Amino acid sequence: MELELRHLRVLCAIADAGSVGRAATQLGYSQPAVSTQLRRIERHLGESLFERGTSGVRPTRYGVEVVAQARDVLARADAIGHRPAAAPPRRSLRVAATNSPMLSGTVSRIRTRLPDLSVAVTSVYASSRIVELLEDGSVDAAIAADYPGMELRHSDAVRHRGIVTEPTFVALPSRHRLRQCAQVQLADLAEDAWFVTPDDGAGWPGVFYDACAAAGFTPVTVHEFLGDQTQLQSMIADGLGVSLVQPTLRPIPHVVVKPLVGSPLWCRYVLAWRPDTVTGEVMEALSQSATAAYRDLVAQAPHLRAWASRTWSVTGA
Repeated sequence: MELELRHLRVLCAIADAGSVGRAATQLGYSQPAVSTQLRRIERHLGESLFERGTSGVRPTRYGVEVVAQARDVLARADAIGHRPAAAPPRRSLRVAATNSPMLSGTVSRIRTRLPDLSVAVTSVYASSRIVELLEDGSVDAAIAADYPGMELRHSDAVRHRGIVTEPTFVALPSRHRLRQCAQVQLADLAEDAWFVTPDDGAGWPGVFYDACAAAGFTPVTVHEFLGDQTQLQSMIADGLGVSLVQPTLRPIPHVVVKPLVGSPLWCRYVLAWRPDTVTGEVMEALSQSATAAYRDLVAQAPHLRAWASRTWSVTGA
């Protein structure tokens, strides 16, 4: 005889049931038929597979090996033609972000919170352009900026919530005449050259020039600059000008960061998203990640912590 799958099923059934009679019942055969089948298999293999007793049967040492092999063959046979279930498609999130130091920490945290989420980041300077990308569906979520009285404008297809509202500080060369001041009057910088970033479509640099006008001056020299923060700080360190900066900026050697008296300039960072492509779970993870990332930045900015301990709560948004 040749062993067939049905023979292997008989052996496994007997081993599982511990009785030829119970195995026959499970297989839908008569007990004599199963007993005959077992004897034929044992003759073919040349050795007993089960020990018979008053309470039933149990595999011999050789029988244990044969039954294990039979189970393996049956499992492989059952798998023939069965394709493994396709893995669910990995979720993706397209994020645009303006010039914000919290981006790195936010993305790192969202990847930890949602490891099945693939995050792709696009750097976009102008918040107005970020809104356009959200509106046309090119991105799913974004970190953008707006200013008091100039809330980010968009259609009902986009939503936003505040992450944090922060005061704007000023970066000076460490040999600047005001370097020893705990806070700097904006008017005292009237004669300095300024590095100013371009129009961001959300109100900047208009809010800067309005603040200068309120302080009684118009900047004499303005260098329009949009580039690497380290390069900007290097030029400030060389005494080429001063610049308004984010209060979480970590100064390089020969640069000091100071708050402005009265905090005449504020910026709000917002999280914007398309509710049709971003689930509530992802949205909450993004919001919590951004908040945690900002708190880390505050922890690394002693000039901001000193000012905040007196006048400002990090939780404000």
